[in-house]
Amino acid sequence: MYLPAHFTEDRLGLLHQAIRDSGLATLVTVTPQGPMASHVPMLFDPDVGPHGTLLGHIAKGNRQWRDLVAGMPALAIFRGPDFYVTPSWYKTKQETGKVVPTWNYVTVHANGPITFFTERDRLHDLVSRLTARFEAARPKPWAVTDAPADYIDGQIKAIVGFALTVERLEGKWKLSQNRLPEDRAGVVEGLRAEGRADMAALVTAAGEDTA
Repeated sequence: MYLPAHFTEDRLGLLHQAIRDSGLATLVTVTPQGPMASHVPMLFDPDVGPHGTLLGHIAKGNRQWRDLVAGMPALAIFRGPDFYVTPSWYKTKQETGKVVPTWNYVTVHANGPITFFTERDRLHDLVSRLTARFEAARPKPWAVTDAPADYIDGQIKAIVGFALTVERLEGKWKLSQNRLPEDRAGVVEGLRAEGRADMAALVTAAGEDTA
């Protein structure tokens, strides 16, 4: 990932939280046919491995797990908030006109070796933990045990689990840090006017970090 210094985020707490906040991640591996990607939810265990371990599963029929190029690391991409930035928000537009549109975003890339597994008990534990995570906020959370055991066993036979050991963790918070303070203020004002106060808060925080 291209990481200019003013967009680089390396605070582990923020990187870990961005991973947890991302519901769906993109898993990229290298195969003899070229790069392959799957879009899957993942669990993050920060206490296992150099920079944590990512856990998830893909369909057994997905050849991504069979066609790995030996020794090539995998990449997990986590997307955070993103938004279009119109030049109309910049004070510089009125002063010089020398402005162009851009896109602001938050993303985390996790790189490292990946292993796949098919053990029934390990997969059952994984899907139970994934379910518990995403059902936790619901008034009446659904659990894996709510379904018939033989049905769950059949579903588990159709998936393959993976563990990605994170050896390199990169974060990019592209939030107008390269703009003048008055232009950043215009972005904040524009976002608030469009009802995106949460995005405006991110730009404000990023500006404070670089001040």
